[in-house]
Amino acid sequence: AVPIYQKSITRAKESVLRNNLFTIRTMIDEYTVDKQKAPDSLEDLVSEGYLRQVPQDPMTSSDQTWRPIMEDTPVGGSSSSPGLFDVRSGSDKKALDGSSYSDW
Repeated sequence: AVPIYQKSITRAKESVLRNNLFTIRTMIDEYTVDKQKAPDSLEDLVSEGYLRQVPQDPMTSSDQTWRPIMEDTPVGGSSSSPGLFDVRSGSDKKALDGSSYSDW
């Protein structure tokens, strides 16, 4: 019974991770369209009202471990600095399907 319980806990955390990633990515896109430049960090999404707070990465139990992926070419043109393009989990663990959480 214990392995089944542990697997269900992991499934629930994976579901929360997927939802958090979807929400953060959607807000990055909305911020970028609205401001015509990508946010510099996740904190920009909070300070501008796109998120109430930076969600916690359920795999690391922290809101400070997200791995930011910066854009190659700034949306605002070459005169602006590259902004936040994507975000990934900071966990080095493997998912139930064998993939790495940091690749989601």
